[in-house]
Amino acid sequence: MSERSERAKELFLEGYNCSQAVVGAFADRLPVEFDLLMKMASSMGGGMGRLREVCGAVSGMFLVAGFLKGYSDPKAKEEKAEHYRLIQALAESFKSKNGSIICRELLGETKTPVTHIPQERTETYYQKRPCKELVADAVEILEQFLP
Repeated sequence: MSERSERAKELFLEGYNCSQAVVGAFADRLPVEFDLLMKMASSMGGGMGRLREVCGAVSGMFLVAGFLKGYSDPKAKEEKAEHYRLIQALAESFKSKNGSIICRELLGETKTPVTHIPQERTETYYQKRPCKELVADAVEILEQFLP
């Protein structure tokens, strides 16, 4: 396991959401202050605001990829296509390793939670959640694609 993937696990265990943990593990490579990165990634936790849609670790991967390999010219068709190819490859790699990129599927849930209130981070919470491993997987996948 790499130092970055260990850092992502640490951040998750400190209470950051999955997206924040992945983005935070790459903070040293991103041109933005840590606190601002955490704010930017905060909406993606819980599968996008606890909607249990795209996994926050996957969203975090995409955010980092955008910072490091994204495009800014709206008319840059080739760059856009190449970036989307990267995003799809990242998603496929994560899905191959974990079976899905959807939060509720990764958690074994069948429906969206009925509340916006996050669960308390207790010992039991950490034991039943695969999130710590998922953020590490996302970081390791990114490291393969973005050396």
